[in-house]
Amino acid sequence: MKNDIREILVSEEQIQGRVAELAQALVEEYDGRTPTVVCVLKGSVMFYTDLLRHMQIPLRLDFMSVSSYGAGTTGGAIHIRQELTTDISGKDVIIVEDIMDSGRTLNLLKPLLLKRGAKSVKIVTLLDKPSRRDPAVTLEPDYVGFVIEDEFVVGYGLDYAEQYRNLPYIGILKPEVYAKS
Repeated sequence: MKNDIREILVSEEQIQGRVAELAQALVEEYDGRTPTVVCVLKGSVMFYTDLLRHMQIPLRLDFMSVSSYGAGTTGGAIHIRQELTTDISGKDVIIVEDIMDSGRTLNLLKPLLLKRGAKSVKIVTLLDKPSRRDPAVTLEPDYVGFVIEDEFVVGYGLDYAEQYRNLPYIGILKPEVYAKS
């Protein structure tokens, strides 16, 4: 897998430091409240787990599986594959996402959760790729780990064809790897 990486964009140490900072900011905002923290599966699971370890406040966990890519590299229709298992009516909700590029997934989720009665919905994303934002999306994340350029990145939960998720860093995938498909 390492041979498929052109360069390491964000090191494991940088990720862990920034995750701790984001968690501290969330703890300060939600002190005295019990937010429901929603992991957008599968890509966010590493970030979600590390983030929650640093959030020493009462909270609830839940998961949603939302897909827009399949095995390819271009976005398509958005499908909710797994729904929340808890009632979010009147609750503060934090959506944890691995990367916000087009923004279409979060543009669907945030209004959906508000419509379901969430008291508030905030978005925390590890990576923000604003150069890829769909012009129709005006939504911005509330908390961002790293703003990155338009590169094909994998690692720390992010994948290409379900591979590379287990790398401890964010790496730029060599174009010849994904150009094969």
